Amino acid sequence: MTFYQELQLNQAGSKNLLKKSETLKEKLYHIWVYLVKIVVTMAFCFFFVSIFSILFGNENSIVGVVVLLCLMVFRNADLGIHTGQSTMLLALFFVIMTVCPHLANQFSPVLGMLLNIAALAVLILFGCHNPFMFNQSTLVLGYLLLYGYDVTGKSYQMRLAGMALGAALTCFVFYRNHKNRTYKRNLKDLIQEFDITSSRTKWQICQILCVPIVLCIAELCNMPRAMWAGIAAMSAILPFMEDMHYRVRKRIVGNIAGVICFTVLYFLLPSSIYTYIGILGGIGVGLSAKYGWQAVFNTFGALAIATESYGLKGAVGLRVIQNVFGVVFALAFCVIFYWFMSKKKESDVTVHAE
Repeated sequence: MTFYQELQLNQAGSKNLLKKSETLKEKLYHIWVYLVKIVVTMAFCFFFVSIFSILFGNENSIVGVVVLLCLMVFRNADLGIHTGQSTMLLALFFVIMTVCPHLANQFSPVLGMLLNIAALAVLILFGCHNPFMFNQSTLVLGYLLLYGYDVTGKSYQMRLAGMALGAALTCFVFYRNHKNRTYKRNLKDLIQEFDITSSRTKWQICQILCVPIVLCIAELCNMPRAMWAGIAAMSAILPFMEDMHYRVRKRIVGNIAGVICFTVLYFLLPSSIYTYIGILGGIGVGLSAKYGWQAVFNTFGALAIATESYGLKGAVGLRVIQNVFGVVFALAFCVIFYWFMSKKKESDVTVHAE
């Protein structure tokens, strides 16, 4: 494996190489490559988001984050269907992420929920057909980030331009990287494979319904940063219940641990470098292969931003409450939904038997 190829590995792949190292020299080499990868990735991310902030305004730096996520994911991940159709779907996804979160913020929580359900239905049914590729962690996360950091007026006009540029870049990179691949399925197949009795479709429906409902409830309760609850719910909803239980536990424990670590750093470090705690969290995520540790370090960046608006006490309280509410509600929703579907299936079987 070349140096460049090793740089392309994810955290789990790099750590697997470290475990298989037979000599100290080999292990030190893999550690060095791993650290270089994290530094290069962090530098590129910082540069990329900074460029978007300069071009489209600081209030649209989140656009740079969303576009960066899409570029980094879809340069390798596909949608499982014909490349040309997938490219058009990606362009449609960018339109949805640009327009729908902004419109939903203009409506009441209930009407906004209905619009969010419709928007997520398109993103998830056509963009997250394979749950194990975790495309929802890009598309739904991007949607929720744009929802949570909405802008108006001139800033929204700049957001339109930024998302248009992001769509062009993502579609170009996606098509270039996937154009030579052969796919046996197309858009029509995705529609035909929708089956309410399959675990995949049940998972998709839970994502489509539960995440907007969580947002709506948080907003009706006047909780700031409602997107945190939505992101937590999205992250916890998986096709298999045992995996969901694992995610819920790790998300709750990881966020509490992250809050404690952030609070310690907040009191130990001088106020002039508070903003760099978020960067420290990004490095920690880069070093983490397991979901629990990622939950810990993801908390740093969120709190570093929220503390400026709500103070330490308010930000910490919101973070814990929103995340616990999001994952617990998601788990309860899916348990009830799967139970209802199993009862419906039993009744259908009984009717057919009669």
